[in-house]
Amino acid sequence: MARLRLGVMISGRGSNLQALIDACQGLAFPAEIACVVSNVRGAQGIERARAAGIPGVVVPHKGYPDRQSFEADLTRVHFAHGVDLVCNAGFMRILTPSFFDTWADRVINIHPSLLPAFPGLRTHERAIAAGCRFSGCTVHFVRPEVDAGPIIVQAAVPVRPDDTPEALAGRVLAEEHRIYPLAIRWLAEGRVQLDGTRAIVAEAEVPAGALINPAG
Repeated sequence: MARLRLGVMISGRGSNLQALIDACQGLAFPAEIACVVSNVRGAQGIERARAAGIPGVVVPHKGYPDRQSFEADLTRVHFAHGVDLVCNAGFMRILTPSFFDTWADRVINIHPSLLPAFPGLRTHERAIAAGCRFSGCTVHFVRPEVDAGPIIVQAAVPVRPDDTPEALAGRVLAEEHRIYPLAIRWLAEGRVQLDGTRAIVAEAEVPAGALINPAG
C-alpha cells in the first residue's frame, strides 16, 4: 500500500516536524513527508528537513499582496510534491476559507492546549492563570476559525502548583511529539472518520494518556 504523503508547514524551529521525521523513518510507518514548507526565511525546521533529505521550500508570506495569493503558492508547492495531507506544525499563519476549498478535511494541526480551551497564543500562561488542574495538547482537523475543528486525539498533562509556563510547555511538548505521529498513523490507516463536528477513531490501539472519540 502506498504511504500517505505529508506536506508539513512550519514557521520556526520544527520540533514537531522532527518528531514526524523520526516516525516516518520507521519502515512500518504508513506515511512519508513529501515536503516541508515554511513562511519564514531561515526557519530551523527547513534545515531539519534538508538534513533528512526532505525537500524544504520557503514561501515568504510578506512577498504577497494578499493571503489568497500566498496560499495559492502553498497549494502549488504541495501539488508539485504529490501531497495528500497538510500537517501544520507550528505554522503561524491563519488560513483563509479559500485554502480549504482545495484541502477540505485534509489539513490537520497540533495545538498546545486541550481544545476548545485556550485557542490562540500564550496557552500555558493562560492555563496556569485560570487555575487549571490539567492542560495538554490536541491534534485536530483545521477549519477557517482559529484552532477549531474536529478533534482526533488529545493528551492531558497535570498542571503542578509551582508550574511556570516554560515548565508546563516542556511537558506538553513531549506529549505533542507522541500524539502527532499517532494521529497521522490513524489517518493513513483509514481509522478516522468525520461525523459532523466529531472525529471518530475506530479499532485503534490507544496508548495511556491519549484521549479520543471511539467508534461504537
